[in-house]
Amino acid sequence: MNKENKNRDKDQNGVEIKDKLVAINRVTKVVKGGRRFGFAALVVAGDESGKVGFGHGKAKEVPEAIKKATDSAKKTLIKVPLREGRTLHHDIVGAHGSSKVVMRSAPSGTGIIAGGSVRAVFELLGVQDIVAKSVGSTNPYNIIRAAVDGLKNQKSPKIIAARRSKKVGNITSARESS
Repeated sequence: MNKENKNRDKDQNGVEIKDKLVAINRVTKVVKGGRRFGFAALVVAGDESGKVGFGHGKAKEVPEAIKKATDSAKKTLIKVPLREGRTLHHDIVGAHGSSKVVMRSAPSGTGIIAGGSVRAVFELLGVQDIVAKSVGSTNPYNIIRAAVDGLKNQKSPKIIAARRSKKVGNITSARESS
């Protein structure tokens, strides 16, 4: 049910932000006169060069729910450091509730090997080579939250070197030798 939205906005720096609809749920409220239907939408947004966010919106009509979710996703963008602009610096595990997403960096040419809702996160993040596996609950809301949780914990060698008062070369050479 992935659908790329035709409307692309630009953030404050003029970078184009794209969004993808991941899931729509119809929710029902039973009242005295019958049932009232509402819709919940889950949207992932990103600039395809290191920023990604997700949002969720609810409304009586589908387009309004999608618009609310898109606005929410664009407000919650996070910056993720990428190696060579195409993959992760190191393997990470993100968790939320009973959902867990294992994300592993991959060599050039691998592509995005990931399931539905996690794939949308990586496509809009701008990752080209990654292997991901979601374990546990298949609820798209929790899977995306788990993936974003893991991506928040991603550290670049530059950040680690600064924290340890070492040079970046010392840290990256240790990575290539293992």
